[in-house]
Amino acid sequence: MKKLEKLETLLNELLGGVFFNLYKFRDQEITLEVTPDNLIELMTKLATSEELSFEQCQDVCGVDYLTYKDLQDEKPADALRFAVVYHLLSIKHNWRVRVKCFAQNNDFPVVPSVLNIWSSVNWFEREAFDLYGIIFDGHTDLRRILTDYGFIGHPFRKDFPLSGYMEMRYDEEQKRVIYQPVTIEPREITPRIIREEHYGGRN
Repeated sequence: MKKLEKLETLLNELLGGVFFNLYKFRDQEITLEVTPDNLIELMTKLATSEELSFEQCQDVCGVDYLTYKDLQDEKPADALRFAVVYHLLSIKHNWRVRVKCFAQNNDFPVVPSVLNIWSSVNWFEREAFDLYGIIFDGHTDLRRILTDYGFIGHPFRKDFPLSGYMEMRYDEEQKRVIYQPVTIEPREITPRIIREEHYGGRN
């Protein structure tokens, strides 16, 4: 039995009632989909089970599906927008698994924190909070990590404007840094393309 097939069998046997979907990508990677209510149970078993032994959470990232497959008519209007994706590694068995968890509220996305299972996710969860506005319930120090403390909004959201909402500058009169609404006028820039007949020695 191949390693990936063995892992799939173990996941179905040990955790079949916890996740609601399992799929493979090009027979190279297994992804489990789980609801926020079952996330902690799933992650705890993945980390502590002798048969699975996922000792490391190597990455946590947010995803915004706002415009995903926008051209397809079958996308439901109430489709869930924000997901958190975890990449786990078992050093003992030398295998990996992805876990995807969709927040159930698009206006206020919340998923449980797995900080108590893997301490390595501390900065990952803070990054997803900062860039996507996803709340990790139970995180002990959930604050911005990449943007400024006075930053408004979450810059990786698909509906966040390219110019942002606020800008920061030093005010000579007040002798301090101040925040103000963005003064850049939104515009579309089309690059000028110059085509030369013999550019690069081509005919």
